[in-house]
Formats: sequence, structure tokens, C-alpha cells
Amino acid sequence: MTTLGIIGAGHIGSQIARAAIGAGYDVVIANSRGPETLADLVAELGDRARAATAEEAGAAGDVVVVTVPLHALQQIPVEPLAGKIVLDTNNYYFERDGHIDALDRGLTTTSEMLQEHLPTSRVAKAFNHIQAEQITAGGMPAGTPNRRALATASDHADAAEFVTHLYDQLGFDTVNIGPLSESWRVERDRPAYVVRQNAEELTQNLAIANRLPR
Repeated sequence: MTTLGIIGAGHIGSQIARAAIGAGYDVVIANSRGPETLADLVAELGDRARAATAEEAGAAGDVVVVTVPLHALQQIPVEPLAGKIVLDTNNYYFERDGHIDALDRGLTTTSEMLQEHLPTSRVAKAFNHIQAEQITAGGMPAGTPNRRALATASDHADAAEFVTHLYDQLGFDTVNIGPLSESWRVERDRPAYVVRQNAEELTQNLAIANRLPR
């Protein structure tokens, strides 16, 4: 059985944990305050979950989800994630993260920044443009008309394929944007951000996105 290591236990991280356990995954989850502070969440999640440090969650995960504020990116452990698929849920909020010139000028993306920090991992964008509660409430069986779609992007085919499989398990179709350099199309202030859309609508919204939102 696949184990997800989840680094970040906020709204998105905890909801991914709930959804993944419901789909049969084991989960090892960490936050910045220590495993003991996750006792209530782990008790809720049940026997398939345990709390750990970020290093331990990274080491335990067959696949690792990084879901921390962008300003904490440099704190993500590198070696435990080496050789692994890593899912990046991040968005750039300058109000929270401070201004980052390369992002303000459209020279890079948050996922490319994580890939640069984790050069031996295979990063894929995932779960960044859906409200947290919809991760567990918005899924539908495969083939359902108007099924909600979510986007992914990666420079590694197997990482995008894993996200596609995980989305399907959780009840969502997938639109693959392409490389990480295109992942800005689904980030904050773009047409595809946190709106419910099927695959056709998501594809259209990605196409009309501006690199620098107006």
C-alpha cells in the first residue's frame, strides 16, 4: 500500500490526508510545531495515520505532499525526498510571503522554485486551485457528467501520471498543463483558480490566463 508523506497539516494538508486515507493510502503527516500537536488530527484519521517530523514524513512517504506557505519552502528537507515524486500545493501570496521579484515578474513559478530546492525529486503541481473542504466533498465517480477537473503540471511524466491517478481515486478528472513552467496558469488570480469547472471549462480557463494577472 502506498504511503503519502504530508509536510504541512493545515487546511489543505489535513484534507488531503482525510481523502487519501479514504482511498486506502497510509499517511504520515508533519507540521512545523511538532508531532505531539497533531494528536487530535491523527486520532480522527485513525490507524492508517501517524504524526512525525517533516524529515520523518519525507522519509516514510512513497510520495510526498509539500503543503506549506511559500516563505517556508527552504525549510523542506531535501535528502529524505530524494528520488521521490513530490506534490506541490503552493500559491504565491505576497501579503503572506513577501514580494518575490522573480514571481512578480513572471520569471518562474512556485513549483519551479520547489523543484529547484529539491533537485533530486520529481515535482508535480496538485491541489492548489481547489478550496480545502472540496477535496473531500467535491469528488464524483469516474464517468459522471460534468465531473469536476483539477490541473497538474510536471517536468516528469510519472509524477503527472501519479497525480492523475490520485485525482481519479478522489473523484476528479485531470487536465495536464504540461511542464512546471506553465503551472502559473492555475495559480492565484487566474480564471481557473478555486472555481468549480469540468475538464473542458478548465482547459478554456487555462488558455485565457494572463502570465501577470491584471
